[in-house]
Amino acid sequence: MSSKQVEFIAPAAGERVDKAIVAEIGESLSRAQIQTLIGEEQVTVNGKAVKANFKLKGGETIRVLIPIKEKAESVLAEDIALKVIYEDADLAVIDKPAGMTVHPGVQNETGTLVSALLSRWPEIAAMNIEEKRAGIVHRLDKDTSGLIVIAKNDPARRKLMEQFQAHTIEKSYIALVERKPQTKVGRIDAPIARDPHNRKRMAVIRNGKNAITEYTVIDDDFHNGQALVKLNILTGRTHQIRVHMAFIGCPVVGDRMYGFRKQRTGMRRHFLHATELAFNQPTSGERLNFESPLPAGLQNVLEKLKEN
Repeated sequence: MSSKQVEFIAPAAGERVDKAIVAEIGESLSRAQIQTLIGEEQVTVNGKAVKANFKLKGGETIRVLIPIKEKAESVLAEDIALKVIYEDADLAVIDKPAGMTVHPGVQNETGTLVSALLSRWPEIAAMNIEEKRAGIVHRLDKDTSGLIVIAKNDPARRKLMEQFQAHTIEKSYIALVERKPQTKVGRIDAPIARDPHNRKRMAVIRNGKNAITEYTVIDDDFHNGQALVKLNILTGRTHQIRVHMAFIGCPVVGDRMYGFRKQRTGMRRHFLHATELAFNQPTSGERLNFESPLPAGLQNVLEKLKEN
């Protein structure tokens, strides 16, 4: 049986290798399958086979060899329009719309960003990574709009991933939250892991992964008490901003997973937009900076809340 290789950089010190793999590719493999691959020495850390409880120091190269089923289905390349705001030989920066899932999953096999990438840049299919994640360096939630960088080749992907690991990539978001935070400027330092009671959710958990979010209130002149905030994330945990803002009692407007049970705006998405992105070009080292204004739909929500 043939196999394909998934490679990524260990995200943090002190984490078990099996848990790091679950966090990286858990949507395509079960925890039991990952444990089996480790036992069969199909997982290496810096080229050496390890046990499931091996503790990472952070920054190691983890490789996972995944057997390919004979009738494995490839990701369907789809001619989906993309708003590309920058492109060179190594990468592209895309302004992703809300409603688009980044990579295929159990309930989202088509219409994804990866499907669109494979259609526009077929060469990324040759990348040394699982096809469902071809070109993907980081993720945005399905209903989060805004800037995302994708790699066109494996060397560029590796170098961008190293920048994420070193926290030299800057990402800023704009969110409308249901309540004004207690302070105008704040820092939320609270570990995040999967909610043990609901695997689809994340939660602040004592033994979770380190997660840090900084916020600044930029507008709180709304009749219903909402506040517009700018956020910088120093780590990239799943649902980090949504979990952290809910944790301090200020959930993102429109967030039906972590927010108010009864929504007040009627939005079909949550009010979260990736507005700024900065990183070093993988080959030249030039610092690249990009901005994306709020989509018209979100701007209209703000205007209506001001009127009311």
